[in-house]
Amino acid sequence: VVKPKTKRAKRFLEKSEPKLNENIENATLIKDTYALKKPYGVLYKKKNITRPFEDQTSLEFFSKKSDCSLFIFVIGRMYDYHVLYMIESGIENFVSLKDIKNSKCPEGTKSMLIFAGDDFDVTDYRRLKTLLTDFFRGPTVSNIHLAASEYVPHFTALNGNIYFRSYKLLLKKSGSRTPRIELEGMGPSLDLVLRSTRLASDDLYELSVKMPKALKPKKKNISHDSFDTTYGRIHMQKKMKGLKKIREDQERKSKRIF
Repeated sequence: VVKPKTKRAKRFLEKSEPKLNENIENATLIKDTYALKKPYGVLYKKKNITRPFEDQTSLEFFSKKSDCSLFIFVIGRMYDYHVLYMIESGIENFVSLKDIKNSKCPEGTKSMLIFAGDDFDVTDYRRLKTLLTDFFRGPTVSNIHLAASEYVPHFTALNGNIYFRSYKLLLKKSGSRTPRIELEGMGPSLDLVLRSTRLASDDLYELSVKMPKALKPKKKNISHDSFDTTYGRIHMQKKMKGLKKIREDQERKSKRIF
């Protein structure tokens, strides 16, 4: 166990400890992807030689150093600062943010994700879908203002390729309370093809998504026997003597009337 020597180090260790309700997942990013993820990302500008499918130690080092559970060199996820699974994709077509001269979404905008295509039901694509959802979803909030939901990432899975398009939501006047919605391309746009994957075993994956007992809803007065039969206990309210006396008095008055 590493004991912190300064208050800053203590705060960093407390922030990176496991929690019942996890923080927003930060990501290790490069170039245009940082503009979409900030402020929940760490930008690396230097050319660090990484070969994640051959040696994962460099990724795990940067993950622990920056407290990031997602990475985008190849897209993947960490569990306890170790690579859980990762997916490598090749870029066949790329349009950057700067190439499209339209207005951009402000920092911290809540995104509305769209996934199209039956391929997202396949194992590899299903894991990729969860990665992209965690990457773009942003912070968890109780209420959302319509004007603050401007960013629309659109992913289409077709014939082994992933087509990623970014749109900005425009609210136009419609003559009623409900505005007319238009989508305007803002970049970046990528045509991706999956090359290789390294998925975690089923046991490790189930362990990573296991819900802590403290977050599970408690079921009171329910028990199970050795044959897994469920029994429920019902508590009956006791009859109150005061109510019995009131009823007897009411009966006497009714008899006197007649």
